[in-house]
Amino acid sequence: MNFDRIEPGPGEESVWDYPRPPRLEESTKHVQIIFNGVTIADTRRPQRVLETSHPPVYYISPDDIKMEYLHKTLRGSWCEWKGQAGYYTVTVGEKEVVNAAWFYPNPTQVFEAVKDYVAFYPSKMDACYVDGELVQSQPGDFYGGWITKDIVGPFKGGPGTWGW
Repeated sequence: MNFDRIEPGPGEESVWDYPRPPRLEESTKHVQIIFNGVTIADTRRPQRVLETSHPPVYYISPDDIKMEYLHKTLRGSWCEWKGQAGYYTVTVGEKEVVNAAWFYPNPTQVFEAVKDYVAFYPSKMDACYVDGELVQSQPGDFYGGWITKDIVGPFKGGPGTWGW
């Protein structure tokens, strides 16, 4: 591997300590998503997926999302761990982002707890927050991870990292 693992400090997590296959865990963090001036998601009960080399991805219950702003698209993708994903376009007023969020309508048994929960690409939203901290998006946008001050890498996804 051509990277230098960052040693986590007190209260930090290294993505290199996350498991493969990935793990799903409940969280009590306060997650908010803002798009075109509207808080489209607000929860204190997200689920997060942790996978080696990737920042966490937060999945939010449709009950905590203003679903009227999300519209299913024809796009699909396959995850070897979670199964077949569907996508949403997010539209608020005149602003729209195609395939800005994804969900698993029939996830594998291990990920059943996130059935129909929605994950958002932070780079496609105006702002995403975890416990009031503005999130940075994972480089490359392929995985949609959320980087906060307590998560250290390096992170897979940017140029030159596909071979890790």
